[in-house]
Amino acid sequence: MRLFPLTRRILSWRLKHITGSQFILILSVVTGVVSGLAAVLIKNLVHLISHYANDFANTSYRSYWIIIFPTIGILLAVLFIKFVIRRPVRHGVPNVLYAISKNNGIINKHNMFSSVIASALTVGMGGSVGLEGPTVSTGAAFGSNIGRAFRLNYKQRTLLLSCAAVGAMSAIFKAPIAAIVFGIEVIMLDLTMASILPLLLASASALLTSYYFMGQNVLYPFDVVNLFKLNQLPYYILLGVFTGLISVYFTKTFFFIENQFRRINNIYFKLLVGGISLGVLLAIFPTLYGEGYQDINSSLAGNYEYLFKNPMFSVFRDNGYVILLLLLSVILFKVLAAAVTFGAGGVGGIFAPTLYMGVNAGLLFSLLVDKLGFHKLPSNNFALIGMAGMIAGVLHAPLTGIFLIAELSGGYELFVPLMITATFSFFITKLFTTHSVYTVQLARRKELITHNKDQAILTLMNVRSLIECDFKTVNVEATLGDLVKIVAQSQRNIFPVIDDEFNMLGVVFINDVRHIIFKPELYENTYVSDLMFMPQPVVHPDESMDEVAKKFSKTQHYNLPVLQDGKYMGFVSRANVFSSYREKLKEFSEY
Repeated sequence: MRLFPLTRRILSWRLKHITGSQFILILSVVTGVVSGLAAVLIKNLVHLISHYANDFANTSYRSYWIIIFPTIGILLAVLFIKFVIRRPVRHGVPNVLYAISKNNGIINKHNMFSSVIASALTVGMGGSVGLEGPTVSTGAAFGSNIGRAFRLNYKQRTLLLSCAAVGAMSAIFKAPIAAIVFGIEVIMLDLTMASILPLLLASASALLTSYYFMGQNVLYPFDVVNLFKLNQLPYYILLGVFTGLISVYFTKTFFFIENQFRRINNIYFKLLVGGISLGVLLAIFPTLYGEGYQDINSSLAGNYEYLFKNPMFSVFRDNGYVILLLLLSVILFKVLAAAVTFGAGGVGGIFAPTLYMGVNAGLLFSLLVDKLGFHKLPSNNFALIGMAGMIAGVLHAPLTGIFLIAELSGGYELFVPLMITATFSFFITKLFTTHSVYTVQLARRKELITHNKDQAILTLMNVRSLIECDFKTVNVEATLGDLVKIVAQSQRNIFPVIDDEFNMLGVVFINDVRHIIFKPELYENTYVSDLMFMPQPVVHPDESMDEVAKKFSKTQHYNLPVLQDGKYMGFVSRANVFSSYREKLKEFSEY
């Protein structure tokens, strides 16, 4: 990245007047403000698009337009990505995790605006997803590129990227503490005294920016009328189990549908399949349209009218069993609507669908317990806490669920049941799904950074950069005499044996031939093919360093051959891996 004159002047001034840690604090405030502005922009852009779309549809054919609009929005997002950006726009939080794990904390510049526009088109026109993921991705892109502009190292870039993600969460939800917990729990930032202050400053500055432009009202106004009672404890435990099972359903269904769409290569056919599927779902359940925040607030207020937006259901308003059935239906079909929105090419986040399913799950649970005659439960409390249970399960983030719902609603009086439900939901989900929807793809490729520093550093390393190619090769048809000449020119004690097409057929260790290399009478009659053996194991150039480290540990070998499709590429050595590990550890630990 080229340094602009202003950047050079700032760097020069910084080196003369302030320390590196002080500079990070300044940048964390700047990043927080920028993230807050990104959240304000994306929210207002969605509101603007939604306003014009609703005005256009305000005719006798409104119900038909509502079904068509999401497909139009997704089409516009697909065309924007294909013809304007001309490169993939990764989804939200996984994009941030990928940048930390495999791209040295670097996020492409286009993510500073591409996610805003694509998600605004998707959600503003009624796509059944949320804005949180794109907002986090946008903020993180600004943080990453600010770090690159000021030539920060990997650890500093990662911290600034995390500050931006935390700032985006703080601004969009107006929940500064939950945003920091999100950064630690989901972004997987290693919390230290050097990182906590930048996170606090970023979260606070983003929140104040959001307050300035969007006011101080909370996202889900909620008054705690019914306080927690000890005799309700078993039901909050059961709610945790219930939301945990729904979280498992969410995760498995989401990835099943995603995999089906991944098999479709034509983007327009994906759009057709996804658009028709989403249209059918919206025709039956109009409440699945858009983010669903208004319906969430209705649910928290004990108003079920959003379930009867479809006129065919309106005659059952007073039928308790139909209400239960409709609640179950919107829970089950919301994940389908979100998944096909993504599959069709839309851009958004899964936070909003998770909260929507959670509030309806809590409401369904409380009404079912009441209907069965077990206990009269405060349905609004259970609706609220159901959201925490779903966040804990779907995102594998119980602390984020607890603090986010408490801050969003002002419901700190319900902190104990929040803890109980989130804990049990997380526990149940972990029994069936090892990773969250954010991390499963990275985990499958063994590219997921964790709070285990050893594992994290190995994730940052790659085999290709460690391949050593100074080993002298020997042709498989060579004689011992030919080998002796090669040995005389080499500083190594291993000699890979290859054929004319560079396929590796084995290796010769100098220790194995030391007893005959000084016997000239054997030079012409002894062949390399008689002396070689095929080493085990071998390494693929794209193999994870975690697997390579395990191979070194298991075999105690000092060198392992690197092969791609049987072709010899070189060796990776234990000494070189350890040296690279130490360099990465130093970089990882420095600010």
